[in-house]
Amino acid sequence: MAKILMVLTGADSWTLKDGTQHPTGFWAEEVVVPYQALKAAGHQVAVATPGGVVPTADAGSLTAEFSGGGARTMQEAVDAMAELRTPLVLADVAVGDYDAVLYPGGHGPMEDLAVDADSGRLLTAALASGKPLAVVCHGPAALLAARREDGTSAFAGYRVAAFTNAEEIQAGLGDRAKWLLQDRLEADGVVVEVAEPWTSHVVVDRNLITGQNPMSSARLAEELVKRLG
Repeated sequence: MAKILMVLTGADSWTLKDGTQHPTGFWAEEVVVPYQALKAAGHQVAVATPGGVVPTADAGSLTAEFSGGGARTMQEAVDAMAELRTPLVLADVAVGDYDAVLYPGGHGPMEDLAVDADSGRLLTAALASGKPLAVVCHGPAALLAARREDGTSAFAGYRVAAFTNAEEIQAGLGDRAKWLLQDRLEADGVVVEVAEPWTSHVVVDRNLITGQNPMSSARLAEELVKRLG
């Protein structure tokens, strides 16, 4: 049995460029699908957030449209995750205590994890450890806080999948955002490999596993489970 650290945003809103607070949080599918895959494989999952804040699911991700047509709704699946109710304090966790690290998305990471130094140090250590590091959709916003001692990105030169400019625009928030994730990653020297919007797309580069959007969650989870044995 492996132990996986799932790092979630503690933000429940995202500040747009006009100062508007857009309600958000984590995207349920990107949490539920990997969680269920990991648990089905017999692994243990721990959840951490900045400050140990109980994370908020983006209301949009709990609608029937994103429940996958299964018997259980996404809300029921989120409610069944006891780990979400008692998260660890992100600043207190150490990569050495876990076999893998997973960062789901939602717009929340654009607000807090993108500038969280504790998260940045954790990601830098996870990357250097060689252990599987899985990041999906807007989760790669957290990579922006992972810096080397010289100030450059710890992920510069790595190939990744992440929520694209085209997807942000098509989702209706591209022109209202302070910055776009794809642009910021590329400015840091990260190589963003773009697939068609809303298609499942996973990129593996060394121990880094990344997915472009919520539709990539299942493939990302499969790759992570495979790496854990």
